[in-house]
Amino acid sequence: MAEKGGNNKYSALYNDHEDNVKVEIAGVNAIDVDITLIDRNPAQPRKTFNEDSLREMSSSVATYGVLQPLLVTESNGRYLIIAGERRFRAAYMAGLKKVPVIVRELTNQQIQEISLIENLHREDLNAIEAAEGMRELMENHGLTQEAVASRIGKSRPYVTNTLRLLQLPKEVTDLVKEGRLSPGHARALISIDDKDYLILLAKQACDNRLTVRELETKVRLYFSRKNIPVGPRKTALPVELKALVGDMKRVFATKVRIAGNESKGRIYIDYFNKDDLDRIHDLIERLKYDEKL
Repeated sequence: MAEKGGNNKYSALYNDHEDNVKVEIAGVNAIDVDITLIDRNPAQPRKTFNEDSLREMSSSVATYGVLQPLLVTESNGRYLIIAGERRFRAAYMAGLKKVPVIVRELTNQQIQEISLIENLHREDLNAIEAAEGMRELMENHGLTQEAVASRIGKSRPYVTNTLRLLQLPKEVTDLVKEGRLSPGHARALISIDDKDYLILLAKQACDNRLTVRELETKVRLYFSRKNIPVGPRKTALPVELKALVGDMKRVFATKVRIAGNESKGRIYIDYFNKDDLDRIHDLIERLKYDEKL
């Protein structure tokens, strides 16, 4: 369901909240199309489909057919799915030869928007897939967060908070995709700057072993450096390493962190956009050149 107050120009296309419920779309006629002429959309924001749920839906489709048409666009005699991939997959599993479709002429941006809208309004997407879909809209079509919020019928804070999840390590976003870690748990971890400890806390919290509030307490303890029960602790750096980090901060003019000791560890050099990365790269190239002289 869209958030209260949400409004978008495509909402009339998806008045159903079940995948196999017939709806009437005024002035639009569905046609039956050979299922072999229909292609799945590689840019579909939803990447994961529950196999047990698909099998159940396939059984229903085998008995009653596809009651709600797929939304597609046509090109050179083939049809690209814009909305209804789950129905398509169930029909394919059921062995249907044809499925009903509604054909629309749409731009690439409209295709992305509608695919994202349909899944968000059905709540089919996990939070990471939703964030990735929003980011693609912004990157591919130059949209702001405000514009994305307007197009998908969500609030600006919803878009901002969802996009923030993409800052998390892959090990954590995978847990969200698998349904083992809730978006609320994941958001509580975003501020942690130690990747190893962040992943450790995520694994402790997954499968609802910790409530969001309990996890937030652990995050506060991490930042206060008090009573952290498990995970790597900060230790005082040797004077030589502190001096090295200080020199690197001055040379690269950015944040530099070190994790480890004088025998083994990692050094992190932050950059905040492509221009910043290019600046650091140019600086290293100049240092290499000076070394050769």
